[in-house]
Parts: sequence; C-alpha cells; structure tokens
Amino acid sequence: MNSRLPACVIDVGTGYTKLGFAANKEPQFIIPSAIGIKETAKVGDQSSRRLCKGVEDLDFYIGDEAFEATGYAVKYPVRHGLVEDWDLMERFLEQCIFKYLRAEPEDHYFLLTEPPLNTPENREYTAEIMFESFNVPGLYIAVQAVLALAASWVSRSLEERTLTGIVIDSGDGVTHVIPVAEGYVIGSCIKHIPIAGRNITYFIQSLLREREIGIPPEQSLETAKAIKERYCYICPDIAKEFAKYDADPAKCIKKYEGMNSVTKQPFTVDVGYERFLGPEIFFHPEFSNPDFTIPLSEIVDDVIQNCPIDVRRPLYNNIVLSGGSTMFKDFDRRLQRDLKRTVDARLKLSESLGGGRIKPKPINVNVVTHHMQRYAVWFGGSMLASTPEFYQVCHTKAAYEDQQHGFISNIVRTSSK
Repeated sequence: MNSRLPACVIDVGTGYTKLGFAANKEPQFIIPSAIGIKETAKVGDQSSRRLCKGVEDLDFYIGDEAFEATGYAVKYPVRHGLVEDWDLMERFLEQCIFKYLRAEPEDHYFLLTEPPLNTPENREYTAEIMFESFNVPGLYIAVQAVLALAASWVSRSLEERTLTGIVIDSGDGVTHVIPVAEGYVIGSCIKHIPIAGRNITYFIQSLLREREIGIPPEQSLETAKAIKERYCYICPDIAKEFAKYDADPAKCIKKYEGMNSVTKQPFTVDVGYERFLGPEIFFHPEFSNPDFTIPLSEIVDDVIQNCPIDVRRPLYNNIVLSGGSTMFKDFDRRLQRDLKRTVDARLKLSESLGGGRIKPKPINVNVVTHHMQRYAVWFGGSMLASTPEFYQVCHTKAAYEDQQHGFISNIVRTSSK
C-alpha cells in the first residue's frame, strides 16, 4: 500500500480545470478548460487527409496555450458542467496527464469529478476513455458536491464534521444548489441557477461599454474579467452603497491600468459602481437577466423546504460555499443575513397562524467559508484519494474488463438463439 504512487486528481470544470496529485493542499495546475485545434483539420481530399491523419491528431493545444496559438480554433469540451464533445475531451485529458502532470497513467489510480445529475451514459463514456485509451489501473468518479462538503472540514472541529449540508457550487459557467444528506445527494431537490462567473463578467463588460470609451474593443472581455477578480465585492445594501459612492467618489473609485495589445499604448479605466453591481446579480438577477428574477437566498430556502423534514435543520446549519464565484468579499455574510430574514419571517408567520400558542424553535442558519473554497472540489478529492479506503472503493481495470466481457458474451448468446 505504501509503495503505491499517489493518485491523480482531475477536476474538469466549465471554465477551469484543476490538476494535481492526492494529499497535496493545492492543485499543481489550474488551466482554462479550452482546447485549440487546427481550423483546417477537416479540409482537403480524403487522400491528403489520410496522409497527415496521425500528425493531425497530435496537433492541438490546451489551456492558456490554446488562446496563444495562431491558426487554431478554440473549443470548450465542457458546457454548463457537462461534456459536450467526447473526442475533444479525450484529447484534453491526454495532455492533462502526459504534458502537465507528466504521469504514466498505467501507474496511477485516478479520481475524476462529475456534476450533479450527471447521466449514467456520461459516466460510462468517462470510464471507457480512462480504461481503454489510458489503461489506468483504477478509477473513481466522485460527485462534486460531496467533495466540497468534505473540503469544508478544514474550518470545522472534529465533532462538527458532517456530510449533511447544502453546497452552493458556483464556478465560471453554472451555479448549483445541491442538498446532501449523509453523503448522498438528494437529486430531486437540486436547483440550477443560470448565473455564474461568466455572467458577472458579461454584465461588467456591458456596464463599462456604456460608460468608458478608452477600452480597446478586443480587450473589453478580459478587462471586465480582471476588474471582477481584483475589485468586486458584495455590499449589504445597494441603495446605501450608491449614496456612499456619490458622496465621496474619489475614495471609492479604483483605477485599472491596462495595455493595448495592438498599439502597446497604456489605458486606464475608472472602476466605480461596477465593483458592487457586478456580483449583485446573485441577489438581484433581474439586473442582467429579465427572464430570471429569484434571488440566491430564496432558491437556497426553497431547496431546503423541498427536502425531507428531518434533514432541514442540519441543512440550514451547514451551507457550504464552493467555487471561484463565491469568493467575493462578504458573500457569506450577505447570504446568511438574507436567508436568516426569510427563515425568521416564516417562523413568525407560523406562530401567528397558530394564534401565538405554539412558539417555533429558532433555526440556526450558518454559511461556512474556508480558505480552500476556490478549489474546494479538487481539495476534497485530494483528501479522499490520499486515504487507504480510496483504493478499496475504486473501480479497477480487471473489474471493468470482466463487466465488458460479460456484456459482450451476453450479446453473442442472445444473438445466437
């Protein structure tokens, strides 16, 4: 057991992929989940394509290199947490393992992550790629929400550690509110929110476009993204925040300095209301999306109320934040305050409906944050894959081959009848 090489942990997200080895505290690499392939890959007659087919398969870049390569089309294999193109996904994993981790897949067990409500077919495709293309000895596909709950243990004492809680997982492309009871996801109560990091970036980009004139058009998106990551925060009251900015603009407005990639001339952007208006769309979604108007706190409350009654109090007591888009300053305090108000209003209503004879027991609302929050899913996977029990629950190559052999034998037996 001790002579084994550490397991490889790969968390492929919509925006970024986290790569590393088990038992480490941080991923070795955080790269964009993008792949650059030749735009002319399918052009030409069959004979010329046949000649360079082998070279073509190797001619691609992933991560930051995909954006820098000229003459390559940038594609995203994952959309809204789910794999859309399995051929690109296989190529992407190939470079993740060989080029970044520099690992021999036959020597390492692998832990991969999957989004909530992932279909069994997607899981089978993942296993097929890992066992047949990379010949890995063992594979475990973990649910992201359970790993995020396990990662939150770093901020809790031993007796408070539990696998019951609500996970608010907000990355670049999608936000999920996932209830977990004793390590099992309550699938019927999961809510999907069409607001995440990318939507905040687009919203800030539109705000800047209306006001600022010095930003180069081709750099407006990356400028908005840099402003979001450096200066944005969650405010307790939006009206008071506007008044504060109007009263003393010099104190509140920040300056962003950039360089025009074409002319190489510097440009500056005054960052004002965008600092708090950007992430505010979590609590006032109608600012950027007129079709979706339910605040995050209300969605969390609805999810918990739809869960079985015996797990509701533990769920309110353990609301875990996960993903880069939950890293805004005071995000946890604002969510806890809004949720507490909703819960208290419901308790008062039930008390008044009971004529004041029955006083409901107060509900403790607790939003958990920790320093591993940005890559909580990867860190939870690293913790799990570093335990001896991990190798016992892994699906092995031998078991996979037995299952495939049994499946094929069954088909042959059925067709011969």
